[in-house]
Amino acid sequence: MSLFSKLKSRLMKSSSKIDEGLEAIVEDGGEESGAEEAFAEDVVEAAEPEVIPEPEPAPQPEPAPIPEPEPEIVPEPQSEPEVVPEIVPEPEPEIIPEITPQPVPEELPADVPQEVPVVSEPDVTPAPVEIPTEMPAELPVEIPTEIPVEDVVAAPAEAVKPGFLGRLLGRKDQKTVTRRVLDDDMLEQLEELLITADMGVETSMRVTAAMAEGRYGKKLSVEEIKRLMAREVARIMEPVAKPMPLYAKTPQVVLVVGVNGSGKTTTIGKLASQFKAAGKSVVIAAGDTFRAAAVEQLQVWGERAGVPVLTAPEGSDPASLAFDAMTKAQESGADLLMIDTAGRLQNRQDLMEELAKIVRVIRKKDESAPHNTLLVLDATTGQNALSQVETFQKLADVSGLVMTKLDGTARGGVLVSLADKFGLPIHAIGVGEQIDDLAPFDPEEFAAALMGLEV
Repeated sequence: MSLFSKLKSRLMKSSSKIDEGLEAIVEDGGEESGAEEAFAEDVVEAAEPEVIPEPEPAPQPEPAPIPEPEPEIVPEPQSEPEVVPEIVPEPEPEIIPEITPQPVPEELPADVPQEVPVVSEPDVTPAPVEIPTEMPAELPVEIPTEIPVEDVVAAPAEAVKPGFLGRLLGRKDQKTVTRRVLDDDMLEQLEELLITADMGVETSMRVTAAMAEGRYGKKLSVEEIKRLMAREVARIMEPVAKPMPLYAKTPQVVLVVGVNGSGKTTTIGKLASQFKAAGKSVVIAAGDTFRAAAVEQLQVWGERAGVPVLTAPEGSDPASLAFDAMTKAQESGADLLMIDTAGRLQNRQDLMEELAKIVRVIRKKDESAPHNTLLVLDATTGQNALSQVETFQKLADVSGLVMTKLDGTARGGVLVSLADKFGLPIHAIGVGEQIDDLAPFDPEEFAAALMGLEV
């Protein structure tokens, strides 16, 4: 099962709520129209060049004056102007008596003197070319096959209407789609919908304003609105989609922080397992000395990934454990040292001071440490994640984000708000409990999954 499939299934609640809201907005004041009335300028531009080349075969039969010596074939050989003159040079004696006694239209005598010299010219040309000797064998085969082509020429003209747009959009012209004009009322309703998805007021206004640019006053369907939203969301999140950087200096200290229950311990275990699989030597320090279950959980992940876990007695100072872990990591030549910390709320000043103490002690061992400070966020916290980022960034100098539990109701939009406000790199997202459910962040896949679209 691909990551996008997992992500889409986890964000089903968010995308379904957005779907329901969009359908209600479009149906409120919308009108049914044919599926071919697409709004996108991309569709219009793509459709124009397809229709132009199809009527081109019509002007090809313009050289009709050549087959005029045969009055009975005049309406038919419009598509075979080049084949007729090759037949004329051989039955010359038969054409001359047919033209002279026929008094059919007045135009024929005017054309006869023009074609008389033409007959004399092929008398010289066919001898060196020797093509007419082979052509008659093929002519009777080509003539019957090309004569019905005239009936086929009329068919494409009728097939132009449902042809390209039907293939491009994957729809049939018979289908009807409800569309609504994009006006101020609709934009306000779209903003409210995005706000309920925890995208934030400023970010919601920015997304809707970008959608309306160049499309204000046009009719949009639910599918078109979703694609526009996904495009703008991906554009906002593209600059922050970055993997966690690795440095040549060893050990590289990675400090993992976050509030209670955000998924720090699980994230550390998954990251350690992935780095170990990539050939890196990893050491884990169980800095959450206040919760015994956290130490046991890390030990389970350590055994699963083959990574050593350094622990300390319950209730001991986590700063001293971090210092000892750095010493052992240097002695063992480890590439990465991942330090777990106890969960703490951003409004608990005493706990936040304890985190600042851990950072100060680590820097006594290495002034550049910690090299990475990952803030693990729970997507179900909604807009509260904004205050968490702001507080942790001041005390621990957060360098990147990891978003977990993207299965909450309409909570996935908070990641867009974080990217828009802080611009911190989003290293990974968690979409499950399995080891492969923590993957690098992809803005296009996330935006499509959030809006319920297929990539």
